[in-house]
Amino acid sequence: MNCDLDHICLAVRSIDKAAEKICQYLGYERKTEKVLNTRQDVYVQFLGKEGSIDFKLIMPGSLKSPIIPFLKKNGEGLHHVGFKTDDVNKALDEVKAKGAVSTLPPEPGEAFCNELIAFSYLGNGLNVEFVDTDKRVFIDK
Repeated sequence: MNCDLDHICLAVRSIDKAAEKICQYLGYERKTEKVLNTRQDVYVQFLGKEGSIDFKLIMPGSLKSPIIPFLKKNGEGLHHVGFKTDDVNKALDEVKAKGAVSTLPPEPGEAFCNELIAFSYLGNGLNVEFVDTDKRVFIDK
C-alpha cells in the first residue's frame, strides 16, 4: 500500500485556543476555516507550516458529539494520525485484512471538500484516517 503521513490530529476543547498556542509557539498558521463536519459532529481546522505536515484540530460540534467521551477519558491530545493514500477503500481493505478494525467506513469528509475519508484502529492506541486528496476547505487570502 502506498501511504504517506498527511496530518496529525489533536482533539481539543477549543480550536481557537489550541490554534493560537500552536501558531504562537511553533510558527504554524491557520490554513483553513473552522468547518463543521456534520457527519461526525465535530469542528475541524487545519494548521500549516512550510516544509511540515499539517495539524488537524477537532473539537465537539455539540454535547452529543462522539468526541466528547474521548475528551472525558483522555483529555486533549493526539486523536489520530492521517495518511494520504492512492485509494481510501483499498487502504482500508488492506489494513482490515491484516487485523485492523474499521471504525468509520469510507464517506465524504467535509473538511476535505467532500472527498472520501475512512478511519481504522490499528492497535497500540493508534487510530488512523485515510484520505486520498490534498483538498482542504482553505481560507481565502
